[in-house]
Amino acid sequence: MKRRNAIKTIGVAMVAPSALLADTKKANNKTTTDAADFASQWHHWPNIRWVGPEYWGNRLQDWELQDGRAVCVVTGKNRTLHCLTCQLSDRMEVFEVSVQVHLFSKGRNAGMEYVGIRLGAKGPFADYRSATVFGKGLDTGITAAGDLFIGDRKVSASLSPSGTCQLILRAEPRGGAYRIHLAAKSADGDRQLAEMEVGDIPRHRLTGNIALISHFLEAEKTAELYPSAAFADWKISGTKVDHHPDQVFGPVCFAQYTLHNKVLKLTAQLTPIETIAGHRVTLEIKPGDSWDPVQDSRVDGQGRIARFRADNWAYEQTVPYRVRVQLPLGRGTETYFYEGSIAGEPVGEEGLKAAVFSCNGDFGFPDTEVGRHVAKHRPDLALFLGDQFYESTGGFGIETAPLDRATLDYLRKWYMFGWSYRDIFRHIPAAIIPDDHDAYHGNVWGEGGKAAPTNEGWNYVAQDQGGYKMPAAWVNMMQQTQTSHLPDPYDPTPVEQGIGVYYTNWNYGGVGFAILEDRKFKTAPKNALPGEANVLNGFTQNRDFDIKAHYDIDADLLGDRQLHFLEEWSKDWKQGIKMKAVLSQTNFCTVATLPQGSVIDSIVPKLPVPKQGEYIPGDAPTADMDSNGWPQRGRDEALKLIRKCFAFHIAGDQHLASMVHYGIEEFGDAGYAFAGPALNNIFPRRWWPPVTENHRPLNGQPAYTGDFFDGFGNRMTIHAVANPRQTNREPAIIYDRSTGYGIVTFDKEAQSIQVECWPRYADPEKELDGQYQGWPMTIAQQDNYARKAIGYLPELQLENLESPVVEIIDQENGELVYSLRVESPTFKPKVFNESTYLMRVGDPDTGIWREFSDLKPSEGGEIIACVF
Repeated sequence: MKRRNAIKTIGVAMVAPSALLADTKKANNKTTTDAADFASQWHHWPNIRWVGPEYWGNRLQDWELQDGRAVCVVTGKNRTLHCLTCQLSDRMEVFEVSVQVHLFSKGRNAGMEYVGIRLGAKGPFADYRSATVFGKGLDTGITAAGDLFIGDRKVSASLSPSGTCQLILRAEPRGGAYRIHLAAKSADGDRQLAEMEVGDIPRHRLTGNIALISHFLEAEKTAELYPSAAFADWKISGTKVDHHPDQVFGPVCFAQYTLHNKVLKLTAQLTPIETIAGHRVTLEIKPGDSWDPVQDSRVDGQGRIARFRADNWAYEQTVPYRVRVQLPLGRGTETYFYEGSIAGEPVGEEGLKAAVFSCNGDFGFPDTEVGRHVAKHRPDLALFLGDQFYESTGGFGIETAPLDRATLDYLRKWYMFGWSYRDIFRHIPAAIIPDDHDAYHGNVWGEGGKAAPTNEGWNYVAQDQGGYKMPAAWVNMMQQTQTSHLPDPYDPTPVEQGIGVYYTNWNYGGVGFAILEDRKFKTAPKNALPGEANVLNGFTQNRDFDIKAHYDIDADLLGDRQLHFLEEWSKDWKQGIKMKAVLSQTNFCTVATLPQGSVIDSIVPKLPVPKQGEYIPGDAPTADMDSNGWPQRGRDEALKLIRKCFAFHIAGDQHLASMVHYGIEEFGDAGYAFAGPALNNIFPRRWWPPVTENHRPLNGQPAYTGDFFDGFGNRMTIHAVANPRQTNREPAIIYDRSTGYGIVTFDKEAQSIQVECWPRYADPEKELDGQYQGWPMTIAQQDNYARKAIGYLPELQLENLESPVVEIIDQENGELVYSLRVESPTFKPKVFNESTYLMRVGDPDTGIWREFSDLKPSEGGEIIACVF
């Protein structure tokens, strides 16, 4: 690590002010001791709701720049502002920190409330980001009563509790420990007002982050919306300080993109810079030796995103991109960059590899091992299928009003997601779709976008009535930050309250993905089931109520609009699509058990985790109506459409990785589904079904595999489940809860799908057998419509047309039975009813087709020569 003078530079690696790169390069060779290595530059910035790229505020909405000062605009507990680019090393050397402080709040308990400097802040992991969000350290400063303090030691100073002063802290090593001298001076620095010294401070307490802090007790457990303190002229110096100018965050935090049918859509996530007059945001690419502008964009005033679109994308190879931000500041215009690359679409490659993620709590933040291990798989695309964060992410809970603060509250959690995983999708396209917790819900039954009443309470009482608890403007903001880079919606008509939709198809690398919205159109169970069910949070509280008897009820799952979309998508093989998959938040069954007699799943986080090889007795399948196992009729309608194109289903949400073969009328007559593991598992579900003597697990697999009915009576064949297990790894809250990610590889030539399921701790290059039990698993594309045939149509012998599409249509009702692209020179179509069929063979991109009508099923022997 190189110590360096950072007064004149805010240089960065991937996000850097270009004008300062030369100065940065020179500064690399300097080691400074007494000179100020770091100095805040807030006096050059206008008033904005962000404190700059070198800092992270807890919370985002609690810190603003006002008149050249960083102001904590609330009076609450543990509000910190971390310097991202400076950390205290473990070297036994000197350092100094100074800052000008103005105290607004007198507080409630002046002796326990304070402002000042936090030293040696450390989080659960040895990473400055962990310390930035969760770091605890040695607090020093001035109390609301006007006393100086260092840790738990105070000196009565009788300082004015509402004035401005300078705090100057100097630490020097003394005999294997440290002595800290803290002084308070007048605002102009001419008069010393008070001082104190404390010695024998252990070395480890002064290793880690440096932060400013405003700490005041809160009324009714919520921060009060009036300012507590302001800080200015923050300086950090000394040979103990390590400087990392590449550790800035913003003004471009991350970016995600898709490429679909030669249309590039990229969304850059920015910080709240939209009020800086004259700012400019530009997408540039480098197809050759120079950077070329593609498009300018504006910063959205709510989600703080900049959206870009390039039609007729002509580049077949990987092309570097960068998002350039120009900010006119008091010292001139500063330029910042965020760099990545637009991957060349792997159309001609045999395989397409997708990395699958969901359910991201903050236990492992910043999750460095995930990005490191995923990179070794070299995926072609990333799929983040919901719950990018939880309400508890980053501490402090959620702030739901007013709208402007609620938006910033969301952005802080969303920024943490990007801070952890942005390098996964920096150079490859990504589909990101939100789930219930992204919307500040435990569960969402959207009911077509209606408003959920919150006047009687925020949690179950509101969400059980259906709709969205947060205002429509907030919901749209949330959706746009996560999904505006997706291909254009199939039907962009908003739902109730003007809430937008994003369900769509994405064609990439020869695979067609249908992206669904599981929650938006779904009926709330409480509104569909009889009152005697006594529904609470998607569970019936009446143990005598038989949910299996309520199949044919008036309740939507995907809704008519998405069913129509699936109908059309299942027969669309244009753009050279060779295989298909469905992406959605959750799976179409409920792979979970609870102790017998449980009527709600709130006990899940407290359930004991078994040892390796232990089978938990006494559980029973759940009937959790948050899953797509309910409503059952809607589930079956969706699966019947999905299987028509032999599509594979990839989902998240369940906190329990599983590989399932769906059944409708019979076990295994629909498609396969992979629900990926949680990245950080706040809700470690499990699958320990009771098994009888007649139960037949899959060959060589655990007893919990095989044919089962879920709690709603849905058929499902369980092939693999990653149950929570004791791993003897720490922290257990991460590793004993079966966390990780999935890798799904579509082999377009062999028409097969390989599914991998990896613990987040396993190095895929060193631990070749490190996957969860039951994985990897490979299925054939045609296994996704494994319904038993009653006969076959004549065998096709195909000539002079590579990879044609075959459509089988029931002539008696005009319904598509199925369609798929055929890679072999022969194909024997199966059918499921005694009927008359039309078979169409051809190329949907050129419009060349051959049709064969009035075909009847038989036991085989007939041949049709199809020559083009």
